[in-house]
Amino acid sequence: MTDLTKTPVTVITGFLGAGKTTLIRHLMQNPQGRRLAVLVNEFGTVGVDGEILKSCADDNCPAENIVELSNGCICCTVADDFIPTLERLMAMPHKPDHILIETSGLALPKPLLKAFDWPAIRSRITVDGVIALADAEAVATGRFAPDEAAVKAQREADDSLDHETPLSEVFEDQIACADVVLLTKPDLAGDAGVAAARAVIEAEAPRRLPILAVTDGAIDPSVILGLAAAAEDDLEARPSHHDGADDHEHDDFDTVVIDLPEFDDPETLASAIERLAAEQNILRVKGHVAIRAKPMRLLVQAVGARVRHQYDRPWGDAPRVSRLVVIAEHDDVNEAAIRNVLLEAVPA
Repeated sequence: MTDLTKTPVTVITGFLGAGKTTLIRHLMQNPQGRRLAVLVNEFGTVGVDGEILKSCADDNCPAENIVELSNGCICCTVADDFIPTLERLMAMPHKPDHILIETSGLALPKPLLKAFDWPAIRSRITVDGVIALADAEAVATGRFAPDEAAVKAQREADDSLDHETPLSEVFEDQIACADVVLLTKPDLAGDAGVAAARAVIEAEAPRRLPILAVTDGAIDPSVILGLAAAAEDDLEARPSHHDGADDHEHDDFDTVVIDLPEFDDPETLASAIERLAAEQNILRVKGHVAIRAKPMRLLVQAVGARVRHQYDRPWGDAPRVSRLVVIAEHDDVNEAAIRNVLLEAVPA
């Protein structure tokens, strides 16, 4: 039975670039009478996702209810960052009716769920549900590592190697912890891709899960909010690769923040990012860029070679600084090479 005295929390997890921020924007714009608060966990030093959400703030989710946790992965900074932030939200004069947590693409959800057993918050907060987002096209093609063929060759060559790639483990843990899985960007995957992705997830899930295709985050909030899962009391049903481990690290991934001058046009930048994905196995690029003669700031979001960009708001009095966050697996990070590829796209 749901304890109506507790504030519900929905944890939104998913692979890099799966569409978590887009989903939260939709929920903010369709609160169905709820006063929302949002916690955004950035993996890096640039609060791109937080800024996107703050641009959508209104009376149902005011800007002060949107909090960025930028001191590292949320599941690694529970005591120092996450718990105090929740306590501050609960102490607000107008306490939120529902809290949304956007984890970073690298976060493992189960350690985060364990945090809700802390005495400081257990009596006041419950995990209403865990929503896992998965890029339908990426799942359908099995792209859980930048070079799956190389991983397979290494596995076959070494009989003692008995673990998945880090990206696979992140994906599997997110699915195993979920109450609902949303397959995003189904238009890019097509019907066959969506069906293939669904089959992968059904085979991976430890129990039967609702799997829904969603375009641009548009879903009736009542489908994913108000689940009353009380996930903090249901941890045994949510297996993890890290069960039994006292701690975990994310040393398999590196984040590089690169400041750049102005670009002539978005297409030149997009071509440079596509080149990075091809040559250096870059997983994710996001940030804001200044385009010459344009008063609006260009928001850039890329997953592998798939690059999206749009003008989001005027620069105003803010410095016209182009700044990109680049995420890759540890062995693939060459900051100087990344910087050189991007600078080659900058006009002389």
